[in-house]
Amino acid sequence: MESKLNELEAKICLAEDLLDALNRTVYRQQQQIDRLQQEIRALRQQLLQAAPAEVASPGDEIPPHY
Repeated sequence: MESKLNELEAKICLAEDLLDALNRTVYRQQQQIDRLQQEIRALRQQLLQAAPAEVASPGDEIPPHY
C-alpha cells in the first residue's frame, strides 16, 4: 500500500512539473503572438501611409509613344 502511495505521489509531482512547463510555454507563445500582432498592425499602418491616395486605372495612363 505504501509503495502505491509513493508511486502516486511521484506521478503527481511529475504531472505538476509538466503542467508548469506547459503553462510557461503557453505564456511565452502568447507573448510572441502579441508581439507579432503589433508588428502586423505597424506594417499595415506603414503600408496604408505609403500607398497612393488615388489608384489610377490602366485606362488613365498615357501610352509610352505619346
